Amino acid sequence: MKARRRHLAIIRRALLDAPDPTTLKGKRDRALLSVLLYHGLRREELCKLTVRDIHARRGVLHLRIHGKGNKLRYLPLHAGSAERIHAYLEVAGHGEVPNAPLFQPARRKTHAALTADGVYKIVLAYAARAQIEVQGFGVHSLRATAATNALEYEADIAKVQEWLVHANIATTRIYDRRKSRPEDSPTFRVTY
Repeated sequence: MKARRRHLAIIRRALLDAPDPTTLKGKRDRALLSVLLYHGLRREELCKLTVRDIHARRGVLHLRIHGKGNKLRYLPLHAGSAERIHAYLEVAGHGEVPNAPLFQPARRKTHAALTADGVYKIVLAYAARAQIEVQGFGVHSLRATAATNALEYEADIAKVQEWLVHANIATTRIYDRRKSRPEDSPTFRVTY
């Protein structure tokens, strides 16, 4: 299990580090991939983010997520994502415009948000660059990866359900690979 975790961590790191950190596009894409992998967002949720959606709550930076069915949720912003977003906004020039879409096209100054299709193409391109098997891979794969990773590192399944906004915990259990670990069998919990 530890070897599998290490292998998956290497793949995730390769994907996170695939964009060129010296260009505007690379900085944007590093921030975008980080937000997807550390926060388990749907691509539509990522596209709806504005600069204003990054704000402090009780002294901790959060992302305000506009989810399905107009549901709002607040997720603490991962430090790695915060750094990458800051680096991107510093160069992009729209960090002081609260209503501006957070992730915008890098080539044209349209002041419009990236589209869900654009995010899909970005993720596939970097997956190919990181030598991740592209067939069957997509933006939702990053959401699944975030959920699986959180569960493997002992996050409470009910908290992961809430994090992903799953109506039913059975949906969250799809990502729980722990049931296949022999050391987690109830056999080893029984005592007399």
